[in-house]
Amino acid sequence: MGNTQSYVGASLSVCSVCLLYVYFYSSHQLLKTNSLTSDRLPSLDYLFIKYLTRALTRRTGHLYPATKKQCEVVYTILNCRLETPLLRRFCSAAGYGWDYPDSEYRDIPLCFPEFLCRRLLLILLTDHKFMLSPAGLIRVRQSLKTHQPVDELKKGPFMLQVRVLEYRQVDAGVEVDICLSATSRCGSLVWESVLTLLSKNKLHKASRCLAKKENKSQIDEPVPENVKQVEIRVPRSTCLQCVWSFSDYQLFYLPARLFGYRLQTAPSVWMLSVCLAEIEKHKGVGVITAPINITTQFKEPLLVPGKVTIKFWEMITNEEQSSDRGLNFHMQQHGNSSSHMVGVITKS
Repeated sequence: MGNTQSYVGASLSVCSVCLLYVYFYSSHQLLKTNSLTSDRLPSLDYLFIKYLTRALTRRTGHLYPATKKQCEVVYTILNCRLETPLLRRFCSAAGYGWDYPDSEYRDIPLCFPEFLCRRLLLILLTDHKFMLSPAGLIRVRQSLKTHQPVDELKKGPFMLQVRVLEYRQVDAGVEVDICLSATSRCGSLVWESVLTLLSKNKLHKASRCLAKKENKSQIDEPVPENVKQVEIRVPRSTCLQCVWSFSDYQLFYLPARLFGYRLQTAPSVWMLSVCLAEIEKHKGVGVITAPINITTQFKEPLLVPGKVTIKFWEMITNEEQSSDRGLNFHMQQHGNSSSHMVGVITKS
């Protein structure tokens, strides 16, 4: 009887190992090409292990040379289709409301394509040609542009792409620009966003003081009188609902804790989404109708739970043409002058 149990146990162990090997091997094989399809993507478990491996073998703030001849790091997903349940979950978490997709004349939220790129972004950050550690990447800037209404993605299969644009050595460490884009079924560029991520050098402390001075100078700038101010609560569940942001502190919550990030912070994409949702509610959908440019800078991390104040106001970008207007917005800590994010929306 004992021999039979041992035999069964050994057989099950061998089968488990074989299944695990096939499971991870298939993901490995998929990444041999830069073009993927929406129904065949590497598993998150496989990418999780790749993330841990590279995070443990590379230090932050260091630019590693390419092991082979420098190649462009780019990945594409073909034949993507919009899933309404996924859109509803995003709208519910990002300040729009669960029933937002049912409203008339409502475009897809401007940050939703970034949510769709979450798996692609993780694939890129764990690629062997990516020259930074994927751990602890902090979003410092973002430039978002819509060429056509994002609703174009509802009309049929579309393509998502992520690619590395440039690495830069800075005082605080190394910055990298990563471009995300969405292309319609007709091959027209609909949406693109350039994320600037910082791999921080832990040995460099002067950058922190400099960032505080720059942050203070931003706040001390005079603000027009026609300012709309909205106060919102930031629930603790924000981190759980928005773990899609692989360029923020909570990249996979467990490894983030392993690498020293003990405090929960709200994702940058959530902060921007909430600001855009409030602007649309108070200024109308015309303010964010394509084609537009949105430029943002991310300052202090937003700890959760908490409360923030969102301010936005119109500004004339060209005094000779009063019709050429932009919209400034700030997200500040409630009851404090500390700024979490500043941005501007302009028409293309």
